[in-house]
Amino acid sequence: MTSLKIKISIADRVYPLTVDPAQEEGLRSASKKIDAMIKQFEENYAVRDKQDVLAMCALQFAAQAEQKKITNSAETEDALERLKKMDEKLSDILKK
Repeated sequence: MTSLKIKISIADRVYPLTVDPAQEEGLRSASKKIDAMIKQFEENYAVRDKQDVLAMCALQFAAQAEQKKITNSAETEDALERLKKMDEKLSDILKK
């Protein structure tokens, strides 16, 4: 597949990337979210150093990803438990 050369801007810096065309939209969307989060942190907190703001953004995104894993895991366990109960009920019905 053909690679695509794009430039992504994050925190007033441009990063040239070579990506799969299917990744472009996601990368551009992510860079916009990062820049919006940077702006929010700079407006709401007395943060002067870009590295601190970027670290806070990284923590926020990592925390969201981890929370999503935890939530998905809990939902999966709940679904498995319901399936087990349904399987038991079906087994009981079929035994009759």
